[in-house]
Amino acid sequence: MQKSLRTAEHARLIELLVAARQKAGIRQHALAKKLGRPQSFIAKYEGGERRIDVVEFVAIAHALGVDPVRLFRDFLSTRGSAPKQPKR
Repeated sequence: MQKSLRTAEHARLIELLVAARQKAGIRQHALAKKLGRPQSFIAKYEGGERRIDVVEFVAIAHALGVDPVRLFRDFLSTRGSAPKQPKR
């Protein structure tokens, strides 16, 4: 199995997390503060430079006020579909 960083599935996960953060109306800095992490932590995983583990995924979901199980189901339901291109 290849490393997941910079794969299409990793890009979909990032897209899902960014969309959840934006839908919650939370900026990177505010999310980082809720997590007790620097803003660069958020920027790095959202920029695809860093992977997150399951424990971090759950913490991020909770900080966004989202059910982590539902968020993971959303990720699984889009499995195999190409990531959306960012809006400019």
